[in-house]
Amino acid sequence: MKKIRIKKTLVFLVLCAVLVGFIGFVEKQTMYKTFQGTEINIKGVSGVYFVEDKEIQEIMKAAFPELKAGLMLEEVRLREIEKRLNGHPFIKSVEASIGQKGILNLTIEQHQPIARIARPYAADGYITVEGKVIPTSPSYTSRVLILQGKQAELLMEKGDVIEQMPELMDLINFIVEDEFWSAQIPELEVNSKTDIRMMQQVGKQVIEFGDAKDIEEKFKKIEVFYKEILPRKGWNAYARVSVKFKDQIVCE
Repeated sequence: MKKIRIKKTLVFLVLCAVLVGFIGFVEKQTMYKTFQGTEINIKGVSGVYFVEDKEIQEIMKAAFPELKAGLMLEEVRLREIEKRLNGHPFIKSVEASIGQKGILNLTIEQHQPIARIARPYAADGYITVEGKVIPTSPSYTSRVLILQGKQAELLMEKGDVIEQMPELMDLINFIVEDEFWSAQIPELEVNSKTDIRMMQQVGKQVIEFGDAKDIEEKFKKIEVFYKEILPRKGWNAYARVSVKFKDQIVCE
């Protein structure tokens, strides 16, 4: 009789353990089917973050107030979240996905500035590596090539350098990708498509580059000016150097 009671007790305990385990399993599965929070991963550009977690959280809170713990995962509007965040001027792309534990994962890639359009009477703007013009950030400043002049301001208004003046992007890329020229040429004055001038970090001469064509040939002429003319005449001998004419270097 005693053995029977012990057996019944053991069976009861096993059933209780199974029941508790089942309840825990169901609760866990229910948790995984509901929204549990958001994780934001912003990819920095050279250690600079034009977009911050706090700003993304504020946007999400305002645009998707229903996004709270307990919301069924099928009600989380992933594509709408991506569309809303892609409207941010500093965001290049967004990938929204739901993890196994009900966590909304946001992977954000920022635009990468390659140059800055400086305007004396209006807000500046960045040119991205894709040639898009985006506003500057109130929080961070990226040290990049500066563009000024009427044509540069026009590009700011149009919003796309590739569409309006693709040869200028070739010139920008040539400068920023070269270690020496990126250090020596901090600023371009873009007055028109055929009137581009370069300011130097070392040397007071304004370099008249002309249009943004025959880039390598023109820079070879600037090298000749540095290596052969300046050593003989001195850095301050000329105020203007022109390489815009074919097979000529004009120094005045």
